[in-house]
Amino acid sequence: MLGAASLLTYAQELNCNVTVIAPQISNVDASRFDALEDAIREFMNGRRWTEDNFDFEERIECTLQLTINEAIGSTVFKGSMQVQSSRPVFNSDYNTAVMLVNDGDIQFEWLDNSNILFNPGQHRDNLSSLLAYYAYMVLGMDYDTFALEGGTPFFLQAQTIVANAQNAGERGWKASQGKQNRYWLVENHLSQTFRPVRTCLYNYHRKGLDVLYQDVEGARLTMAEALIDMRSTNRIRPGSYNIQVFFLAKSDEIINVFGPAPDAERTRLLPILKQLDPGNIQSYDERLG
Repeated sequence: MLGAASLLTYAQELNCNVTVIAPQISNVDASRFDALEDAIREFMNGRRWTEDNFDFEERIECTLQLTINEAIGSTVFKGSMQVQSSRPVFNSDYNTAVMLVNDGDIQFEWLDNSNILFNPGQHRDNLSSLLAYYAYMVLGMDYDTFALEGGTPFFLQAQTIVANAQNAGERGWKASQGKQNRYWLVENHLSQTFRPVRTCLYNYHRKGLDVLYQDVEGARLTMAEALIDMRSTNRIRPGSYNIQVFFLAKSDEIINVFGPAPDAERTRLLPILKQLDPGNIQSYDERLG
C-alpha cells in the first residue's frame, strides 16, 4: 500500500489524451501514426514538468490532436495541432475549458519508433520543442486560474523554448511569422499589456466559477468585472491572439453562465463581449440580447 500511495503522490502533472490522424495520407502505413501517437502520449504524460507534487486525480486534463496533412518523404510531416486543457470547478462535477489553441504551423521529423527526447537548454528537434512548449503553456494557464499570475514560471519555460528555436527552419517560432503563433502567445502573456488577461484568468475562475455554488450573483458579478477589465488590453492590442484564445475556450461557457442573469447584467456585458470577441457577435446577440 505504501508503494501505491507513493506513486500517486508523485504522479505526473498531465493527463493528456493524444490523437494522431492523417486523413489525407495514403502512402504511409497507419501503424506508423499509431506509434507516433504512443510516443507523444508517453512524452506528455510520462515525465515530470514541475517540482510540485500532484495526486493522481489532480492531474491536468488536456487533449492534443495532431492532424497530419502532408508526408514529405518518409520521415518529415506537416499538419496542424489542437491543444485543449480544462480544470474542475470547485464543488461541482463540471470541468471548465481553460485553453484551446489551434496551431497550423506544424512540421517535424520523426523516425519510426524513436523516443521523443527534450533538452530544456537547446532546440533538439521541432517535435520535442512543440510538445514541451504546449505542455508548459497548459501548465501556465492552469496555474494562472488558481493563483494570480501563478503560471509565470511555466510561461518563462515556454519562452525559453521559443528563444532556443529562433534558428529553426520550421515556422511558428519567430515574431516576424505573423501575430498568431507560438512566439506571440507566450510573449504577450508575459507582457505588462496583457496583465488584465491573466488577472481575468484568476478572477474569472478562482473568484468566479469556483464560488458559483455558494453565491451565484456575487460570482457572476466577479466574472463580469474580470471580462470587462480586459478592455484595457483590447484598446492597446485589438484583436490580439491571446484574447482570441481566451474566447475560443470560454465563449459558450460565458453565454451559459450569463444567459439566466437579470436583463441589466446582460445589457451591461453584451456590448463588451461583442467588442472583445467580434467573431461571436451573432451568438451573443441571440442568446444574451
